[in-house]
Amino acid sequence: MKKLPAAVVLLMGTLLTGCQASGPPPQPARMTVQESCTFLNGDNFVPSGSQKERAGQIAQHYQEVADKVAPEVSAPIQKMADLMKEVAATPDGNQTPAQTDQFREQINRIGEYCK
Repeated sequence: MKKLPAAVVLLMGTLLTGCQASGPPPQPARMTVQESCTFLNGDNFVPSGSQKERAGQIAQHYQEVADKVAPEVSAPIQKMADLMKEVAATPDGNQTPAQTDQFREQINRIGEYCK
Protein backbone atom coordinates (compact mmCIF):
# COMPACT_ATOMS: atom_id res chain seq x y z
CA MET A 1 0.00 0.00 0.00
CA LYS A 2 1.27 3.44 -0.95
CA LYS A 3 1.76 6.03 1.78
CA LEU A 4 -0.20 9.25 1.34
CA PRO A 5 1.72 12.50 1.62
CA ALA A 6 1.25 14.22 4.98
CA ALA A 7 -0.40 17.23 3.30
CA VAL A 8 -3.10 15.00 1.79
CA VAL A 9 -3.77 13.32 5.14
CA LEU A 10 -3.97 16.72 6.82
CA LEU A 11 -6.34 18.04 4.15
CA MET A 12 -8.59 14.98 4.43
CA GLY A 13 -8.71 15.37 8.21
CA THR A 14 -9.59 19.04 7.86
CA LEU A 15 -12.37 18.28 5.39
CA LEU A 16 -13.82 15.59 7.64
CA THR A 17 -13.78 17.75 10.74
CA GLY A 18 -15.14 20.68 8.73
CA CYS A 19 -18.45 18.83 8.51
CA GLN A 20 -18.89 19.18 12.23
CA ALA A 21 -20.58 22.27 13.67
CA SER A 22 -18.18 25.02 14.47
CA GLY A 23 -18.48 27.82 16.97
CA PRO A 24 -20.62 27.91 20.09
CA PRO A 25 -23.77 25.80 20.16
CA PRO A 26 -26.92 27.66 19.14
CA GLN A 27 -28.80 29.30 21.98
CA PRO A 28 -32.23 27.89 22.71
CA ALA A 29 -35.07 30.14 21.63
CA ARG A 30 -36.22 32.47 24.36
CA MET A 31 -39.82 33.01 25.30
CA THR A 32 -41.71 36.13 24.30
CA VAL A 33 -42.49 38.68 27.00
CA GLN A 34 -46.08 37.40 27.18
CA GLU A 35 -44.93 33.76 27.43
CA SER A 36 -42.36 34.78 30.05
CA CYS A 37 -44.99 36.53 32.17
CA THR A 38 -47.32 33.53 31.94
CA PHE A 39 -44.45 31.25 32.91
CA LEU A 40 -43.44 33.46 35.85
CA ASN A 41 -47.01 33.68 37.12
CA GLY A 42 -47.25 29.89 37.12
CA ASP A 43 -43.80 29.24 38.58
CA ASN A 44 -44.22 27.44 41.88
CA PHE A 45 -40.64 26.60 42.80
CA VAL A 46 -40.26 25.85 46.52
CA PRO A 47 -36.75 25.52 47.97
CA SER A 48 -35.98 23.31 50.95
CA GLY A 49 -33.31 22.92 53.60
CA SER A 50 -31.56 25.52 55.72
CA GLN A 51 -31.77 29.24 54.97
CA LYS A 52 -28.36 29.04 53.28
CA GLU A 53 -29.38 26.00 51.20
CA ARG A 54 -32.63 27.67 50.16
CA ALA A 55 -30.74 30.79 49.05
CA GLY A 56 -28.49 28.63 46.86
CA GLN A 57 -31.45 26.76 45.38
CA ILE A 58 -33.26 30.03 44.66
CA ALA A 59 -30.14 31.45 42.99
CA GLN A 60 -29.87 28.37 40.77
CA HIS A 61 -33.58 28.46 39.92
CA TYR A 62 -33.45 32.15 39.03
CA GLN A 63 -30.40 31.51 36.85
CA GLU A 64 -32.25 28.77 34.96
CA VAL A 65 -35.31 31.00 34.53
CA ALA A 66 -33.19 33.96 33.37
CA ASP A 67 -31.70 31.75 30.66
CA LYS A 68 -35.06 30.98 29.06
CA VAL A 69 -37.33 34.01 29.46
CA ALA A 70 -37.48 37.11 27.26
CA PRO A 71 -34.49 39.46 27.57
CA GLU A 72 -36.70 42.22 28.99
CA VAL A 73 -37.48 40.16 32.09
CA SER A 74 -34.27 38.12 31.99
CA ALA A 75 -32.05 41.02 33.04
CA PRO A 76 -33.84 41.67 36.37
CA ILE A 77 -34.08 37.94 37.07
CA GLN A 78 -30.35 37.60 36.42
CA LYS A 79 -29.71 40.37 38.95
CA MET A 80 -31.96 38.53 41.42
CA ALA A 81 -29.96 35.34 40.81
CA ASP A 82 -26.72 37.23 41.42
CA LEU A 83 -28.12 38.70 44.65
CA MET A 84 -29.17 35.25 45.87
CA LYS A 85 -25.71 33.89 45.03
CA GLU A 86 -24.29 36.59 47.32
CA VAL A 87 -26.80 35.64 50.03
CA ALA A 88 -25.98 31.95 49.66
CA ALA A 89 -22.29 32.76 50.12
CA THR A 90 -22.91 34.24 53.58
CA PRO A 91 -22.57 32.10 56.71
CA ASP A 92 -26.28 32.28 57.61
CA GLY A 93 -27.91 32.75 54.20
CA ASN A 94 -29.89 35.82 55.25
CA GLN A 95 -30.46 38.88 53.07
CA THR A 96 -29.31 42.27 54.24
CA PRO A 97 -31.84 45.13 54.14
CA ALA A 98 -29.94 46.58 51.15
CA GLN A 99 -30.20 43.26 49.29
CA THR A 100 -33.91 43.07 50.08
CA ASP A 101 -34.35 46.56 48.61
CA GLN A 102 -32.38 45.59 45.48
CA PHE A 103 -34.46 42.43 45.17
CA ARG A 104 -37.69 44.42 45.43
CA GLU A 105 -36.42 46.86 42.78
CA GLN A 106 -35.86 43.97 40.35
CA ILE A 107 -39.32 42.56 41.03
CA ASN A 108 -40.75 46.00 40.23
CA ARG A 109 -38.80 46.06 36.95
CA ILE A 110 -40.33 42.70 36.01
CA GLY A 111 -43.73 44.13 36.97
CA GLU A 112 -43.29 46.84 34.34
CA TYR A 113 -43.50 44.12 31.68
CA CYS A 114 -45.80 41.65 33.41
CA LYS A 115 -48.83 43.72 34.36
